[in-house]
Amino acid sequence: MDKARILIVDDETINLKLLEEMLANREYSLSFAKNGKKALEVVSAARPDLILLDIMMPKMNGYEVCTKVRERYNLFELPVLMLTAKNQPADVSAGLEAGAND
Repeated sequence: MDKARILIVDDETINLKLLEEMLANREYSLSFAKNGKKALEVVSAARPDLILLDIMMPKMNGYEVCTKVRERYNLFELPVLMLTAKNQPADVSAGLEAGAND
């Protein structure tokens, strides 16, 4: 069985390393992007099975990335989970409106 492919998108190296360590002992194939543009390139080259997406990134934030992903893939084809310190109801609503699964 093939490993599930997870794309982790965050502009903070420490967050990428933390998630890598948390998922290291699992049967996942991990890829990483430090910005929205790179994330969209990775998705175009080889669709992952799941995206873990930071919201607060420079130039292209997570909401914008998610909106672009949804132009090509629906909620079931490519789940997107937003990871962020932003936890106010308006932030959660904005993530869901952009197309995040959670």
